[in-house]
Amino acid sequence: MASSGSPERHAGANEVSDRTAQVAARLKQIYKKYVYPVEKKYQYDFFFESPFLSDVEFDAKPQVLLVGQYSVGKTSFIRYLLGRNFPGQRIGPEPTTDRFTVLLNGPEERTIPGNALSVHPDLPFKGLERFGVNFLSRLEGSQLSSSVLRSVTLVDTPGILSGEKQRTNRGYDFTKVVAWFAEKADLIILLFDAHKLDISDELKGAIDVLKGHEDKIRCILNKADQIDRQQLMRVYGALLWSLGKTMSSPEVARVYVGSFWQEPLKSMDNAALFEMEERDLMKDLAVLPRQSAVRKINELVKRIRKVKTLAYIVGHLKSQMPTLMGKEKKQQKLIQDLPNVFRSILKKYNLAAGDFPEIQSFAAKLQEVKFQELAPLNQKYIDDLERVLTDEIPQLMSQLPSERDSPETLCNKMTSPENMPIPKAAGKFGKKDDHYEGNPFGYDETDQERYWALQDSADRLKNSYLQLGPEGGYLSTEKARDVLLRTGLEKDQLRQIWNLSDMDRDGLFDFDEYVVAMFLCDAVVQKGRPIPSELPASVVPPSKRELLSARKQSAFDGE
Repeated sequence: MASSGSPERHAGANEVSDRTAQVAARLKQIYKKYVYPVEKKYQYDFFFESPFLSDVEFDAKPQVLLVGQYSVGKTSFIRYLLGRNFPGQRIGPEPTTDRFTVLLNGPEERTIPGNALSVHPDLPFKGLERFGVNFLSRLEGSQLSSSVLRSVTLVDTPGILSGEKQRTNRGYDFTKVVAWFAEKADLIILLFDAHKLDISDELKGAIDVLKGHEDKIRCILNKADQIDRQQLMRVYGALLWSLGKTMSSPEVARVYVGSFWQEPLKSMDNAALFEMEERDLMKDLAVLPRQSAVRKINELVKRIRKVKTLAYIVGHLKSQMPTLMGKEKKQQKLIQDLPNVFRSILKKYNLAAGDFPEIQSFAAKLQEVKFQELAPLNQKYIDDLERVLTDEIPQLMSQLPSERDSPETLCNKMTSPENMPIPKAAGKFGKKDDHYEGNPFGYDETDQERYWALQDSADRLKNSYLQLGPEGGYLSTEKARDVLLRTGLEKDQLRQIWNLSDMDRDGLFDFDEYVVAMFLCDAVVQKGRPIPSELPASVVPPSKRELLSARKQSAFDGE
């Protein structure tokens, strides 16, 4: 198996990344040429309350939206994924998260105000401006350097409350904002507390606006380690019953059971179950980068179907208007008879009922326009949209990576080369994890066998290493020597650093050895520390630990 820094790994990741970028570029062309003109002509943004798409939305990373009542562990779950705190983090038993927080990858740790976030040209959040300044004051970005956030963008939401006072005093329409994020999201995670299964009115309202996105929804029964096996069985059944009453989908929601934070399990009764559930959830997250391309295609297809249906509706309403007299009376009659109008259009053009807008909201929108000013049906537009659905989209799907790839293979292909896999937290489930499966979300510092203290440094140094032009995954002796000489250290110091860094004694630097050498140089130059006689265990790369252990044993046997 090729190592993470090998040419094979680079080639595989780059190939898939290029193909995904090509698909995104073609989607932008299709939208601008065929879809946007129809949307503009028939006022799709007005009737469906969905703004026109921008280029950045096609290029955006996959998004994961977290929704749940207060104190179910949304923020703790994010911290669990990241393996660290993040700017603006608030965790507590009371409603601590009072804002929407978008977690972004970046070189500096900082928070970004909502107004700045919504106008950033490289971020897909411009559409949030329509929710007003009250909402934007409750929106912020949290930027930090994280291997997780290179692959996905996480969106933390305020804890959903049950009281009428708190719900009405938000100052903005919470459910509409959730609906906006849900439309953009690639995965929606609903979190529930094992001790609080009641679904409040506001949570039910939030779940209702997720209609049409059921395929994205995953549920987590969190804090499940705090109850025993018998109680867990009853709680799990009660949650499924509650979800069945709340969610209109005939399919049973996928519920992951576990305790998603970094503390040890309180009860080990279900440790094996929690371990398997966490592995399944991480697989779902691991394939998001590849599924994101499919999701963008799928969302555009759904949008095209809605645009086509809107064109038929608007064209029909326009055609029913009289030429001279009685226009207002006829308009009111058509609005009142809207269910029958929809039914006749559905049958005439053989459309799907799910592509029609919600009748009451659409009727309210129709009250604000004059039917005689609506655009007539243009068959060329319809033919273009049909050609996109029958020809263009299937061609794009054929360009995507094969569906036959396993989640682990997809993970290796779709994450960038420097994104090393992580295992679960060692000891959390009461044992070491002998069977390790790839995960795109960085190293977990609680795993003592695979934890590397220099992982953050490795993430920062990857680009500089590649710019030096390694051949076959190694820097030549000359290139490595030149890098060390540029630090300005004395030759005796550089000799010691070389001996510590060149752990396999081949006279070359692979990436791990390069990171160790840079760490030692920085410790001497910037911090004035002495060069150690041997590397601390946490500084030794996991790939070199067996080698150094065998060398020490050999030296001991020689004595």
